[in-house]
Amino acid sequence: MALTQLPPPVPSAGAQAGHEGILRRQSARESAARTYARSLPIVPVRARGMTIEGADGRRYLDCLSGAGTLALGHNHPVVLEAIRSVLDSGAPLHVLDLATPVKDDFTSELFATLPPGLAESARIQFCGPAGTDAVEAALKLVRTATGREGLLAFTGAYHGMTSGALAVSGGAPDVRVTRLPFPQEYRCPYATGGEAGERLAARWTESLLDDPGSGVPALAGMIVEPVQGEGGVLPAPDAWLRRMREITAARGIPLIADEVQTGVGRTGAFWGVEHSGIVPDVMVLSKAIGGSLPLAVIVYRDELDVWRPGDHAGTFRGNQLAMAAGTATLRYVRENALAERAAALGERMLDRLRPLAADHACVAEVRGRGLMLGVEIVDPEAAVPGPPVGPGAPGSVALSASGSVASGTSGASGSAPTVPGSPGAGPWTEPLPAAPALAAAVQQECLRRGLIVELGGRHASVVRLLPPLTITDEQAEAVLDRLADAIAAASRTGRRIPTPRTPKEAGAATPAGTPSTRAPHTA
Repeated sequence: MALTQLPPPVPSAGAQAGHEGILRRQSARESAARTYARSLPIVPVRARGMTIEGADGRRYLDCLSGAGTLALGHNHPVVLEAIRSVLDSGAPLHVLDLATPVKDDFTSELFATLPPGLAESARIQFCGPAGTDAVEAALKLVRTATGREGLLAFTGAYHGMTSGALAVSGGAPDVRVTRLPFPQEYRCPYATGGEAGERLAARWTESLLDDPGSGVPALAGMIVEPVQGEGGVLPAPDAWLRRMREITAARGIPLIADEVQTGVGRTGAFWGVEHSGIVPDVMVLSKAIGGSLPLAVIVYRDELDVWRPGDHAGTFRGNQLAMAAGTATLRYVRENALAERAAALGERMLDRLRPLAADHACVAEVRGRGLMLGVEIVDPEAAVPGPPVGPGAPGSVALSASGSVASGTSGASGSAPTVPGSPGAGPWTEPLPAAPALAAAVQQECLRRGLIVELGGRHASVVRLLPPLTITDEQAEAVLDRLADAIAAASRTGRRIPTPRTPKEAGAATPAGTPSTRAPHTA
């Protein structure tokens, strides 16, 4: 693929010095927990759509989008107008949980987008400003409503950084949380992949819940992401998610869908659960619903609404500017069919990315849903010796039902991967080790070419693309060209990011929110 790049402005010496000075002061003053700033040493000063201009005059295409917050990109006109309208009206900006016209408009627009089976009997709780606050509220809600404490969560999950949210993420242990395997293709926990892996995952769940000797505590709920974002862009298979809904419903276990990153059209449907057709009992919403400003809510079935007044509160749950920006964003996405646009454009981008798995040995799998895309980077020189143990033959590519392409599997392009015992099944190829240093090199090569990308996955070895839903066809081509060129450059030179000089720097080198910052398990 040829490199397409916007002509960057020539930075002046003064601008460059100011840029470097700001970065130096940030490094000296901010905590060791800072993350994105380490791998993205830029100083944004202007932005519009998906273009950011730094203090040094360089321009970038932003495929991070505030970790999925900016559904319409930076400073979209309808968002700015909504914010100005509230400011010019003289309305109060801070009202706790009092009713306001702005809040009423937001709630009405949000309810108009919800899955019908939930919207008709839903209640909403405005939480603190971050997604992790809404996760905490959801866990507290189901525990209050059921009188039980146990929770079901999934390996590789990420739900936030507060204690309860961390407990159901893929890291910190909690005796009240039982973790289940999350089905995936390239690194299937059952070494089968495909529908066989999904069936085994569901069967294991049923066995665990129905076995009186399993040690699983009395369950208050199950929490799941329709696509594991920080976990490496792993779409939940639709049939498996439907089975999880059946299993939980049959046992009276509330199902919580964490739509913080997948919501508002990101996956090619307005809400990620719509791909499978399930209706969860609780939806956790944040990021894009605030139109770029902090806002978090939970929406849930009315029979769970057993809280007494004051059982859950928060000072900043009445952010009027965020509600106005959120209303404008939700309405714009709905009226302009941006979810459908994300589905179509995302599939075209996957079509362009799929050859990377055949062209570069370091690309293990390309996967995603809508405009939530990932490229898993591995070390092709560290293949595990030994006989194959499952479906697939080295050197060919197969397309999974979720839209991913795995290298080292059999089957013609566009066909589903084979599973053991199925017609034409071949030997399974052991997944290659993750290559986080090479992935970081790809990220830096992207930055040099004016492209901002994120890393994710258990070892931060998945290059993630989260462009705004307003991305144009021309911008999409530029993103794909730059990414392909960056992968080629990084794999050609074998470039690695230098080892940090101190243990503290080494421990904080992974971008925020990636499971590798929380637990050292294998991708």
